[in-house]
Amino acid sequence: MHELSITEHLLADCIKNAEAQNASKIRVIRLCIGQLRGIVPDCIQIYLDMLAEGTIAEGARIEAESPPVKVRCRDCQKEGEITPHHLACPHCGSLRLKLLSGKEFYIKSMEVDINGDQSTASGNGLE
Repeated sequence: MHELSITEHLLADCIKNAEAQNASKIRVIRLCIGQLRGIVPDCIQIYLDMLAEGTIAEGARIEAESPPVKVRCRDCQKEGEITPHHLACPHCGSLRLKLLSGKEFYIKSMEVDINGDQSTASGNGLE
C-alpha cells in the first residue's frame, strides 16, 4: 500500500512541473525504479488512474524501467551486477558488498501536450 503515498507525491510533482511548462495534458510519465526499491509499477498505474481524475494527468500512462543492481565487493574490489535473488559477488562469491545502484526512484521524463503539441520534458528525480 506504500504505492498510494508514493503516487500522491509523484502526481503532485508531475502536475507542478507540467504546469510550470504551460502543459495542458500529461500523456506519459517515465520512471526509473530500482529493483531493490519494492515498488510495483502496475500499482502506481492503478493509483494514478484514481488520483488523476479531473487533473491534467487524467489518462496518463506509466512507463517504468528497472536498471540492474550494481555492487562493489569489499573483498575482491570488483564491481558487478547481481539479482535480488542472488546477493553474492559474481566474481568471488563474497557477501560483503557495497550497493552502487538498485534503490533508485525518480521521474526520468514526461510526455506532455503544450498548446496541443506533444513535447518531452525531463524529470528532476524523486529520491
